[in-house]
Amino acid sequence: MTASALFEERKHTLQRRIRWIVAATIGYNLVEAVVAITAGTIASSAALIAFGLDSGIEVLSAAAVAWQFTRRDPQRWEKATLRVIAIAFFALAIYVTVTSLIALISRVEVEHSALGIAITALSVIVMPFLSLAERRTGRELGSASAIADSKQTLLCTYLSAAVLIGLVLNSLFGWWWADAIAGLVIAGFAVREGLEAWRGDACATSVGMLLEEESDDHGGDAR
Repeated sequence: MTASALFEERKHTLQRRIRWIVAATIGYNLVEAVVAITAGTIASSAALIAFGLDSGIEVLSAAAVAWQFTRRDPQRWEKATLRVIAIAFFALAIYVTVTSLIALISRVEVEHSALGIAITALSVIVMPFLSLAERRTGRELGSASAIADSKQTLLCTYLSAAVLIGLVLNSLFGWWWADAIAGLVIAGFAVREGLEAWRGDACATSVGMLLEEESDDHGGDAR
């Protein structure tokens, strides 16, 4: 089998893997969104509701990548997919900032939420694995959009940890403001990642491109 055929076979395998990863991410985040928003509404937790909305944005981001990799030429849609992901980051940052500031100014008391603690703790465990799998595959494939989406998933992990800490501090010590502060910290992360996605700064290097360059070099030497 020629180097070109091996490259095409590997590329198709990686594209299928990306589709499976984003499908798992979408499924988990749909459940997470419903549980988090419900728990946040009951407990009056701005950060927990924002966490649920972030799950919805993660679904949008993963769906954009899934759509991209159903196209005949996924690379052609790379820039458009990155823009969708960037806008998702910015939308999350705006919402979390506004709701967190309102919670701080209004001194909204956050009630104890065992369900909120449970779903955020589960996400701290699950999301890093999905992020790592997509990032590794995206790097080998040379897909900036897949890497950007993996960062969105990783941001969800940070948000999960921040909200979890806020909920625990509120339950143990009555620190109602910890919930809103956690949201503002995550908003800063979201803006940074959104800017990187918009610029396309995903540091992707395609193994396939390197193989093709090597093949060209060998061909030049042979000539």
